[in-house]
Amino acid sequence: MGKLNLIKRDVLSLIIKALVPNKVVVLLGPRRVGKTVLIQQVLEELDEPHLLLNGENMDARKKLEYRSVQNYKNLLAGKKLLIIDEAQKIPEVGLVLKLMVDEIAGLKILATGSSAFDLNIYTGEPLTGRKKTIQLFGLSESEWTQTEDSISRSANLKQRLVFGSYPELLHIPDPKDKADYLSELVNAYLLKDILEFEKIQNSDKIFDLLRLLAFQVGSEVSYNELGRQLGLSKNTVEKYLDLLSKVFIIHSLSGFSRNLRKEIAKGRKWYFYDNGLRNILIGNMNAIEVRNDIGALWENYLISERIKYQHYSRMLVYNHFWRTYDQQEIDWIEERGGKLHAFEFKWNPNRKAKLPKAWEKAYPDSEFEIIDSENYFPWLDLSKEE
Repeated sequence: MGKLNLIKRDVLSLIIKALVPNKVVVLLGPRRVGKTVLIQQVLEELDEPHLLLNGENMDARKKLEYRSVQNYKNLLAGKKLLIIDEAQKIPEVGLVLKLMVDEIAGLKILATGSSAFDLNIYTGEPLTGRKKTIQLFGLSESEWTQTEDSISRSANLKQRLVFGSYPELLHIPDPKDKADYLSELVNAYLLKDILEFEKIQNSDKIFDLLRLLAFQVGSEVSYNELGRQLGLSKNTVEKYLDLLSKVFIIHSLSGFSRNLRKEIAKGRKWYFYDNGLRNILIGNMNAIEVRNDIGALWENYLISERIKYQHYSRMLVYNHFWRTYDQQEIDWIEERGGKLHAFEFKWNPNRKAKLPKAWEKAYPDSEFEIIDSENYFPWLDLSKEE
């Protein structure tokens, strides 16, 4: 894996800290974001006797099938660390893990899964109070710094706005090959879980829904309108959006309001966790210099990166957008530490943005900052080295 093995993931220290006796660490994330490489990093860091099982392996499933304490003690043979990759493939995995952590003293468990709804359904209730869930994303800005310096960062950022942050793209220099990789990713991996699990026959509707969302990044979405365009009911649209969220393809942002008459509170915006997926869905992998959607690309990218930063730094925060009925708006609002922080995203550092008067009047104690292509880095970098 070359360079990828050299990248120490931001989430590694979180996992090591959370791996304590008689608890389960559940690591969730979409396919192809580097969970298997991360497992190797965990094993190197801990350097202790372990058992590694893959839930997609039938032998592994058979070994765990007979639910008895003695069976599991024999299987572990005194090892204090158990790692199960693709744990959602293990039948009733939550009950299996509960029995182990309750009955085998000193055992630490790491379970990984590509699919949030699979793993949460099967580990949810049985592991109440016994698990810590951590999410893994594509490479973050602070992780990319391990392979690039401040001089190359600007050019690489332009690439990431188009092709996204999947780790394997590190080894694919040619833009056409990058596009092929993303296309294969969408078709062969990302929707596989959702189509299998929900037995959805018409996968075309899912693709069409994602395409519509891809064209509306940064805009409020009407579920009724999406339903009309797709020939689906509003409820079905909402169900599909929920499932697509749970396989980490998209995520939503709600409107912020303290019940001022002019504020829009019910609206929702949808964003993609990865710019590359968004662009492959609309069939546009052109360089940013010849595009007319750089604003949407920048907004989607910054929000995705900020979510990684918040998650890995364990920031307690609520995220929103803000808009009034007379079209005053702010891209990103964070409620944290008893304060409101407002951010406007501008790719071009020469583009000015003023704090909307209605916001300033309603929330005079809030902080406001413009995040552009020249000042964005400290906002997203865990190491804060620069």
